[in-house]
Amino acid sequence: MRFGTKMMIAFVAMLALAFGIGGSVLIATSTGNLIDQSQSSAASSHRLILYTLSAISGAAQWSHHNGEYDELVNALARLDAQGGHDWLSLRLSDGDNVVYTSREPVAFSDNLVDRVDSDRFAMLTFRGGNGAYYLQIAGQFEFGARTMYLESIYDLSHVFAGRQYQQVIYRRLFITVVVLGAALSWLLSFLMTSPLRRLSRVTRTIASGDLSCRASLSGKDEIGILAVDFNEMADRLEKNINEMKDTMRRQEEFMGGLAHELKTPMTSIIGYADLLRSHSLSERDKLDAANYIFMEGRRLEVLSLKLLELIVMKKRDFTFLPMRMAQIVEDAVLLLRPVLEKRDVRLLYDCDDSACMIEPDLFMSLLLNLIDNARKALDNGGEVLIKSRASGGMCEIHVSDNGRGIPEEELNKIKDAFYRVDKSRSRTQGGVGLGLRLCDEIADLHGGEISFESELGKGTIVTVRLREVDAVEAQT
Repeated sequence: MRFGTKMMIAFVAMLALAFGIGGSVLIATSTGNLIDQSQSSAASSHRLILYTLSAISGAAQWSHHNGEYDELVNALARLDAQGGHDWLSLRLSDGDNVVYTSREPVAFSDNLVDRVDSDRFAMLTFRGGNGAYYLQIAGQFEFGARTMYLESIYDLSHVFAGRQYQQVIYRRLFITVVVLGAALSWLLSFLMTSPLRRLSRVTRTIASGDLSCRASLSGKDEIGILAVDFNEMADRLEKNINEMKDTMRRQEEFMGGLAHELKTPMTSIIGYADLLRSHSLSERDKLDAANYIFMEGRRLEVLSLKLLELIVMKKRDFTFLPMRMAQIVEDAVLLLRPVLEKRDVRLLYDCDDSACMIEPDLFMSLLLNLIDNARKALDNGGEVLIKSRASGGMCEIHVSDNGRGIPEEELNKIKDAFYRVDKSRSRTQGGVGLGLRLCDEIADLHGGEISFESELGKGTIVTVRLREVDAVEAQT
């Protein structure tokens, strides 16, 4: 059952209970007051008759003959005949015999006189056979040596008829109030639970995946405070989930980047190892090959840790050293030239004496990635040229090829993670689409930038711009 329905039922139940008890008490009190008033009026009338009869009995000299009650009977008959009185019937008895009864008597209760005391009346309210309600009053007075009993009956039907009318009106009013109360309580419960329904919709929207949805509720009541707390909870939840997604993305990028970075050095390591295994080499050549394998293995070990810090941990405080571009480009060429020559790719370089502040392992990774991407753009051999020039306080490193080029509409996308320009070639040539994304990250770490120029069928030029430092400082 909905909360609003529960509120409506509770409100209607309380309204019905309060109105029912209040109305019943009011009707009972009103009817009781009317009965008391009627009884008081009837008692006054009855007392007046008794005074009259007592006066007659005191003034007369009675003899004991058959007509000894004639004066009393005649007095009662005259009172009955006068009209304008409020009693319906009178009865006079001496305890054993009925002396007088009105011509149209109402059935009297015979045992009421037994309850009469000398100083008070006896009263009885009863319902007659015709359904009407009556009040019977009995009192006594002394007539000579005898005690006489006077009984009178008064009509109370108007009191009970009024009560019945009030009950009819009350029942109609009760039904009307309950119906109107139910409608009003439904409206109030609908309005009061409307913020909760909106909050519930926001909750379902967030549960469906839209973490940006918020509750647009205001107010200083409990629901308004709940909305504020809910929005704060949603903000923290969105932040935590985004951080978790970002961490997972960086981990994926790290694994892809590490796999990408392993490819080229591992090719060189495998090539030199195969050379040691399958050829007879001089001691000098063996030492050089072993040295290349050892150096590349150590570089991969250091590079994997630095990639972890750069991509996953987002570390930015690496140690930067002033280095001549010619030196690091020459190391990259010496590492890759044997591999590229097997693919009929000429690797050339032309560097001036410019120098930059770099992190050697990461920048070498950037350079190897750019050379490897240039190699992949060559279908049947070709040329890759690396240039380094100082210009306006900046050091520019250009890596160009004479391959197939990149469509203009793809240039803005190639730095996106896992994006490949030619997906079929990328699958056959290896790679996961993280090379340029990693290069852009490394360039940004150095405070530099990467730009691309390409023309279909003529090739691509990738330019890395870094801040130049004094070449003398780089020498030291």
